[in-house]
Amino acid sequence: MFDDPNVLVGTDTADDVGVYLMENGQALLLTVDFFTPVVDDPYTFGTIAAANSLSDIYAKGVKPLVALNLIGFPSKKLSLDIMVEILKGGADKAREASIPIIGGHTIDDPEPKYGLSLVAVAETEDIMTHASAKPGDALVLTKPLGLGIITTALKHEKAPEALIEEATTIMSTLNKNASEAMVETGVNSCTDVTGFGLLGHLHEMTSASGLGARIYASQVPLIDGAKELAADGLAPGGAYNNMNHMENKVAWDDSLSEVEKLILCDPQTSGGLLIALPADKKNQLLETLEGKGVQETVIGEIIEKPDIQ
Repeated sequence: MFDDPNVLVGTDTADDVGVYLMENGQALLLTVDFFTPVVDDPYTFGTIAAANSLSDIYAKGVKPLVALNLIGFPSKKLSLDIMVEILKGGADKAREASIPIIGGHTIDDPEPKYGLSLVAVAETEDIMTHASAKPGDALVLTKPLGLGIITTALKHEKAPEALIEEATTIMSTLNKNASEAMVETGVNSCTDVTGFGLLGHLHEMTSASGLGARIYASQVPLIDGAKELAADGLAPGGAYNNMNHMENKVAWDDSLSEVEKLILCDPQTSGGLLIALPADKKNQLLETLEGKGVQETVIGEIIEKPDIQ
C-alpha cells in the first residue's frame, strides 16, 4: 500500500473515519456507511441510514461539512417512488444536521441499500479518537441497547408495534447533541456503538488505548422488551458472531446468562456514543447531556489492561 505520511488515520486501525492532514494544517475527515433496510417504511429507513452514517463523524467530536448519497435500488422490481421516499428521509435528516447533500451515486441492485459518504474539516487537536482512553475514566453510553434484537423481531413479525416505534425513534435520533456535549465537557475518547455491539466497539477502544474496561451489566441501558425477545430466540445472527469473536477477549461474570451476553454483543443500527472521560468530569457531562435532551447512563470504567487477550 502507498505510504503517505499525511494519512493520520487510515486502514491500519479499527476506525470508521479516515483522517488526512492537508497543507494548511487542518485535517480532512472522510467516512462512508450504507446498509439494507431495517424497517419497512422507506422514508424512515432513509432517516435511520443517514443518522447512522453521521454518527461516525459525531463520534470524532467534529461537525460534518457535506454529504453524498449512496443508493442501490431494484428499479425493475420496486417503484421509483420508494427510492424517492428513501432519499427524502435522508435529506430531511441531513437538514436536521445542518449539512447539504451535494450529490451521490445510484446503481441498480437486487436489494435496496442506502447511506451517506461524509466529509468534515477540523483542527487536528480537536479530533476525538478511540485510542486515547485513560485508566480510571468513566464510561458513558448515550443510547440503550436492543436495536438489533428488535429489528430482527420485526423481520419475523414478532415485534410489538410500540417497541418498533421506540426503536425507530432511537435509531432516527442524531448523535449531534451528544457529540456537542462531550466537546463542551472535554473527554478523552469516544466511539459510536453499531454493528460490532457494545463490547466489540469497547474492545476497539481499549485495544487502541492499550487498556481494559470493566462493565456493569446491570447498569447497561436496554430497551424494555428487548430481553424477552432475545430469550425467545430473536437475537440476530450478528449478536452470536460478535459474542464468538469476543469470547477470548472478555472475562464474563459467572452470573451472566447467554441472553445477557448476547445483549452486550447485539449489533446496533445508529446506536449511541460510548464516551470515556475523567471521573471528575462525569457529573458535568451527565448534566450537559441531560440539558440537551440526551439519554445517558454510566456503565463502567476504563482499567489497566487485564490478563486476557
